[in-house]
Amino acid sequence: MPEAPRRGLTVVYTGHGKGKTTAALGMVFRALGHGWRVLVIQFFKGDWPIVFGEVEMGKRLHPQLEVVQLGKGFVGYMGDKKPRDEHIAAAREAMRQARERITSGKYDLIVLDELIYAIDYAGVQLVSVEEVLALLDAKPPALHLVLTGRDAPQAIIDRADLVTEMKEVKHPWQQKIPAQVGVDY
Repeated sequence: MPEAPRRGLTVVYTGHGKGKTTAALGMVFRALGHGWRVLVIQFFKGDWPIVFGEVEMGKRLHPQLEVVQLGKGFVGYMGDKKPRDEHIAAAREAMRQARERITSGKYDLIVLDELIYAIDYAGVQLVSVEEVLALLDAKPPALHLVLTGRDAPQAIIDRADLVTEMKEVKHPWQQKIPAQVGVDY
């Protein structure tokens, strides 16, 4: 069967269930198998004393895979006491780098992990819907772009080619089981 011409998709993984980043990383794994250049920008992860499996794998697979953590943690959660301005500055830098890399022509797949959280995370807006839509407008036709995070706004859902909503049915946290290495990070 002949290979179809590539049309870059905009993919959104949203919802309150676990698996948004995991699904995006599944796409990363598949793309790497085809020799693609892949970038993952994480908008909240970073600045934590945790070893993330995807970052470690990025180091091993560099330069084919780059994983960049530009976040300062989840605003006001998990012990965060940083000034809000610090989180906003980090999000602005992540958006700047995202735009630069989206338009670079260097990548086949880019994942903007947790970007949707940055639009409205517990009432904190680090970036606007309009800024995210502008990123979608800047996407070259062959680039696949993946966005993750809860509560995707309708305007982003409308612009996406594929939207999957993760629904939580049962979660280990409900049983007081903490996040697990290799499964959650």
